Amino acid sequence: MMVSKTVMSAMTSAGIAAVFVLGVSLPAVAGNQPAAPHGAAAGGSQIELMHIHGLSYSADGKKIFIPSHNGMAVYSNGGWSKMAGPESDFMGFSATRDAFYSSGHPAPGSGEVNPFGVIKSKDGGKTWQKLGLEGEADFHTLATSFGTNAVYVMNHRPNTRMSDAGMYATDSDGMKWRKAAANGLGAKVNGLAVHPTDAKIVAAGAGDGLYLSRDGGDHFERLVAGRQVLAAWFDLSGDRLWFSSYAGKPMLSRISLKKEGKAENVQLPVASDDAIAYIAQNPVSRDEITIATFKRSVYVSKDRGKKWTQIAKEGKTS
Repeated sequence: MMVSKTVMSAMTSAGIAAVFVLGVSLPAVAGNQPAAPHGAAAGGSQIELMHIHGLSYSADGKKIFIPSHNGMAVYSNGGWSKMAGPESDFMGFSATRDAFYSSGHPAPGSGEVNPFGVIKSKDGGKTWQKLGLEGEADFHTLATSFGTNAVYVMNHRPNTRMSDAGMYATDSDGMKWRKAAANGLGAKVNGLAVHPTDAKIVAAGAGDGLYLSRDGGDHFERLVAGRQVLAAWFDLSGDRLWFSSYAGKPMLSRISLKKEGKAENVQLPVASDDAIAYIAQNPVSRDEITIATFKRSVYVSKDRGKKWTQIAKEGKTS
């Protein structure tokens, strides 16, 4: 089924041809600064989410990171602040237990090579390590395994480490990339998710449904058909797969990996002309789920989707 023109426009403006786990990130952190007033930056100016390129929690569960077109927004203690450092345009931003991974573009005037290729931060975004493909690749669709640090990407053109377009994975921080055959996955991929403890289990949201592979992306089976799946997220327990879709209205659903039965739908406060682009779970308080939409609204639930609190509305954080 087709996404509405309004939602498609929001997807295009967000720069997301292939969605997921909300994906862009940024450099330096203001981790020790006190939280700014709700909707305000540390310097007093209001935080606006120009785009949303990713969504992740800090390892301690106390912060929500939202990379945007002009830097990283941070939500903590009921207020918004902005991460210190260059206003880089990070794409494919994804968190693991002990690191951030990303791709994207440096801030104008920074003197850094564009695009980033793949980069990694082990100190909450204060500093970034280059993992290769600098100046060659910009991965908008990048997903990580929370407990194993495996990384999957969708590549769109050949580079020095990838012979052609397709799905690739690394478990060596980019030293070696393996191309996944992706048999059975025919439609355009909108997003990827990797199991938190078994890096061979990967899910793909596609134009014609939700797909699951248990062999590192070589073979996929379709779990859900009849709707366009936009984002996917494995529960950190590894038992359930969450996914967003659009079929006349935005939907958020979850399916048991053990039973693989009918998907259970979650009630949403999201407007009918919007859809969920990213999903994240608090690694410490695992009943807490955050979603971000293509039209730059952000919601938090403390009870796995029974009730939602809006913390940003169409890019406005106050």
